[in-house]
Amino acid sequence: MNPLTNVKNIKRLGEQELLSDRKTSWHDQYKDSAWIFVGGLPYDLTEGDIITIFSQYGEVVNINLIRDKDTGKQKGYGFLCYEDQRSTILAVDNFNGIKILGRTIRVDHVANYKAPKDSKNIDEETKRVRREGCAPKNVQ
Repeated sequence: MNPLTNVKNIKRLGEQELLSDRKTSWHDQYKDSAWIFVGGLPYDLTEGDIITIFSQYGEVVNINLIRDKDTGKQKGYGFLCYEDQRSTILAVDNFNGIKILGRTIRVDHVANYKAPKDSKNIDEETKRVRREGCAPKNVQ
């Protein structure tokens, strides 16, 4: 599906939710994941740039910006994890469809994020987040 069609579909879901009498949100199906997908990014943005932008709606605890293995250049999409899952709702609702440096980005929830295989150059905190996840823990 065309990325811009996805942007429009997500916006339409939000508009329908505002007009409906339902007591639950379409975001509820992603309540166990604090990861979001971000696509359509300008190629010259760094991880730091993206964290700066997305930290408007919560603390970013992990980012996986997909890069070309040979050149190291980013491919224009990646995954980002917030400390609090509620931040993902704000990011999806407010960042999906905006323009950054002339490019329309797509932001959506990720239900089951699968971390990339560990490399030798990975720090302990990233290993822990990939092993334990960063979604909220159910405290009862």
